[in-house]
Amino acid sequence: MGLYVYKFGGTSVGSVERIKAVAEKVKRVHDQGDQLVVVVSAMSGETNRLTALANEIQKYPNTREMDVLLSTGEQVTTSLLSMALHELGCPACSYTGGQVKILTDSSHTKARIINIDDKRMREDLAAGRVVVVAGFQGVDEKGNITTLGRGGSDTTAVALAAALKADECCIYTDVDGVYTTDPRVEPNARRLEKITFEEMLEMASLGSKVLQIRSVEFAGKYNVPLRVLSSFTEGKGTLISYEDDQMEQALISGIAFNRDEAKLTITGVPDLPGVAYKILGPIADANIEVDMIIQNIAGDETTDFTFTVHRNDYEKAKGLLDSVCAELGAKAVTGDVKIVKISIVGVGMRSHAGIASTMFKALADEGINIRMISTSEIKISVVVDEKYLELAVRALHSAFELDREPVES
Repeated sequence: MGLYVYKFGGTSVGSVERIKAVAEKVKRVHDQGDQLVVVVSAMSGETNRLTALANEIQKYPNTREMDVLLSTGEQVTTSLLSMALHELGCPACSYTGGQVKILTDSSHTKARIINIDDKRMREDLAAGRVVVVAGFQGVDEKGNITTLGRGGSDTTAVALAAALKADECCIYTDVDGVYTTDPRVEPNARRLEKITFEEMLEMASLGSKVLQIRSVEFAGKYNVPLRVLSSFTEGKGTLISYEDDQMEQALISGIAFNRDEAKLTITGVPDLPGVAYKILGPIADANIEVDMIIQNIAGDETTDFTFTVHRNDYEKAKGLLDSVCAELGAKAVTGDVKIVKISIVGVGMRSHAGIASTMFKALADEGINIRMISTSEIKISVVVDEKYLELAVRALHSAFELDREPVES
């Protein structure tokens, strides 16, 4: 008998028919003797509907009241799924995040989990019931309802799996696993059997939307094996866990990309100590996240300083940089919003040379100019013109032979 946490996203529970299908899947596993905790999201479109209602009343809704409002979406799904299980003769009990209780801090709309009381869940599991928990939500120390931010149901599932020391946390979604890259860009993309926490965290942070970043961080921290599966087709999905010998066979596990990049350059900056802080300090104070940074020093004791931000922050960041330019006596500020970031990710980079040269040659062969480069132990990222995104991804996918199944050791 195993203990598993299943999570079903919004599309998986998007209608009564789909909720009934989830109930049948859950009952089959329960009938085999396994203990199950099921975490559910709101039905697809419900969170957007509730947000639109709030915006009709307040342009900038009160965050505490938004948490009260948005948490109702998951509450509806938990009760409906529990009813569907009862109808199939499968004992079940639904809980809100506050009933569990999932204790969070008081950061409304983006709360973080502090602790989970697993007593009621364990009692139900011991009694043979399926425990159905509302994802995305909790309560703070004062009893206020809180939510964990977009995609927070993934985090709820992983946190419950960690608290219960579950054998596995299964994330059911509308894709059947983690792919070497987006199949909509590269039709030859291959589903991965396994991937490490490190690789998945990089993929998620670089643009892959399969899992929420915080859920992967949580899983890695507490060593919770994660599996991504499809709600609509049978299969083993992709297992996300710690590195093993077989995983080391793959030099590159995947290619991630992010379309939401923008680049800013301030030229002719006096090359003096503290200049980088004077440039980036106002950007940080405005709560704008900076991604890649490049500094080029010229022969006339000036420097050109380039960095990337999210495209939504471009105008605000450029306005701040214009002010900095005047204060520093720099030459000019230029920018570009028609860029993308493409990254290759793989734990195999640690022990194999030539990865970067293979990447750069593949891009050069297609006539693609690299504007910026950033590296880490298991990742190489480049910034290229937006128009080359699909060509670059396909070229890299072919260069690293990601369409081929890895050789088993």
